[in-house]
Amino acid sequence: MDIEFNKNEDKMKMLISSMEKKLEKVYAGGGKSRMDKQHEQGKLTARERIEFLLDKDKPVIELGAFVGEDMYKEHGGCPAGGVVIVIGYVSGRQCIVAANDATVKAGAWFPITAKKNLRAQEIAMENRLPII
Repeated sequence: MDIEFNKNEDKMKMLISSMEKKLEKVYAGGGKSRMDKQHEQGKLTARERIEFLLDKDKPVIELGAFVGEDMYKEHGGCPAGGVVIVIGYVSGRQCIVAANDATVKAGAWFPITAKKNLRAQEIAMENRLPII
């Protein structure tokens, strides 16, 4: 039994490690050079804007980080569907915050971007949360 448990635990660790590597790529958006370009223009990235807006020391959860995975390869990909969406707190009020990621195709929308935004709006309405 212990051998079987160890095998399953090892598989789980490998899966988690794989997911964490994929998340690193998602968090990089359109890549370091595009992030640097945003900063050179005096702009924050989508995740930086959201972090700046949200209350510190309050829980935050990102929705749909893997949306767009392996899609639109002919266009260079679409990490996170080109939009970052989180549930967090602003001035003590729980809300949904959406920010277009300009590092992904200069903020252009793909069909999956629209679907992700619509889903965020549905979640906001279903849970009576303001959406920013």
